[in-house]
Amino acid sequence: MDQDISEKAISFLRRLEAYDFAGCRAMCTGGATVWQNDGRGERGIDATLRQFEAFAAEVDTLRYDVIRQFRNADEVLQQQVLHLSGTDGSVSEVHAAVCFRFGDGGLIDRIEECIYPVPTAEPH
Repeated sequence: MDQDISEKAISFLRRLEAYDFAGCRAMCTGGATVWQNDGRGERGIDATLRQFEAFAAEVDTLRYDVIRQFRNADEVLQQQVLHLSGTDGSVSEVHAAVCFRFGDGGLIDRIEECIYPVPTAEPH
């Protein structure tokens, strides 16, 4: 039985947690795009995953908590918190509202993300 799109959105996050960027890419259409509220505009999924991979190199652990989730036929909107432990001992959170849009074959076609980083502890 196929995963429903709510489960697929969470599965994408679990792959990010596991540093499985190839697995994340396989969950997306060839032309998948990502928009974040960082002022850089829309980017392709490949560029976004490369950026996340470079970011993750500075992180010991990352874990997503999905606070709430809503869906319709081809989109999942969720509120989530990314908990980070840095290689320097820092701890922080990134709060976000994320919309996953699914296209052909049930693959992710677009991700829109509004994020707000929150430092929670300074390195020791």
